[in-house]
Amino acid sequence: MVTGCTVGPLTSSSTTAPASRPSIEVLPTIGTATLLPTTTANPTTGPTNTHTTTPHTTVATTTTVRANTGWPLAFDVLGFVVVENEHGGGYVRDLFGYPADTDHDGCNTRAEVLMRESSVAVTHSAGHCTVVTGRWVSRYDGLVSTSAAAFAIDHVVPLKEAWDSGAWAWSATTRFAYGNDLTDPRTLRAVSMTSNSSKGDKDPSNWLPSSTSDVCPYVADWVSIKVRWQLSMDSSEYGRIRNLLRGQCVGTRVAPWSAPPVPVPNRAPSQGTPVTAAPITAAPVTNPSNVYFANCAAAWAAGAAPLHLGEPGYRAGLDRDHDGVACENPP
Repeated sequence: MVTGCTVGPLTSSSTTAPASRPSIEVLPTIGTATLLPTTTANPTTGPTNTHTTTPHTTVATTTTVRANTGWPLAFDVLGFVVVENEHGGGYVRDLFGYPADTDHDGCNTRAEVLMRESSVAVTHSAGHCTVVTGRWVSRYDGLVSTSAAAFAIDHVVPLKEAWDSGAWAWSATTRFAYGNDLTDPRTLRAVSMTSNSSKGDKDPSNWLPSSTSDVCPYVADWVSIKVRWQLSMDSSEYGRIRNLLRGQCVGTRVAPWSAPPVPVPNRAPSQGTPVTAAPITAAPVTNPSNVYFANCAAAWAAGAAPLHLGEPGYRAGLDRDHDGVACENPP
């Protein structure tokens, strides 16, 4: 585990892979939304009106893959995260200034993300840069819609989570840049209102996408954002991510990223004694039926804690608050 180090932008000679969009069915009317079908269909151009905008230059909405071996493993990138208790109190959403028109073209951050991620030309309301229709796929739950009103713009690492993880100490300029970051498509994405509401301010220890195909990209994107912006993790968050990257998400890689649009203070433990994380080099536990920890000390010594419901070694006797997470804190 590496703590308190400065992590510069990752660089690579590899070219970011183009966005891979799921096949979607043809929707007959504006404003309808439906889950992606199990069979594929060729999409057709959605409805338009006289106020149209061609899509912005295509930007990959995910930069996490397993195939490009020239990119770092998400598990290795995790090693640059400072692990400590979260900062408590003081969060106000308006401190991040979202949404804003950062390039003064009349379109705020929400509109920019909707235009970037629509697979067809979007339409605007008359005289305004308010996106009305297009075609979007919510990676979190597979929902597809032609209505912008059905979609929210999600900060992948939520604003409150960012605040508690280090943004509380940032300048107003840095917080504004994070809240409206269009320089890395991992930071902001268009998702269904339902999934955005379900996620709220939760980190991966308490929430993961219902679409299983997005779990590993989501976790790796979370790690890359935390490192890029030098944000910390608490022990439960770190432990769940580590277990996923050693288990079902093993081998997931992260594309290089550019430096943040503004300087970010070097991240070092700042709130008393940092939490000691379990070694990330411990061998993964692969056989749930044969895993038993007599107590939480044994689970931490084995590098398996925190233990989540359904994971190897979890049992109700270790989950004292019955929240589905056992042995949250080191003994």
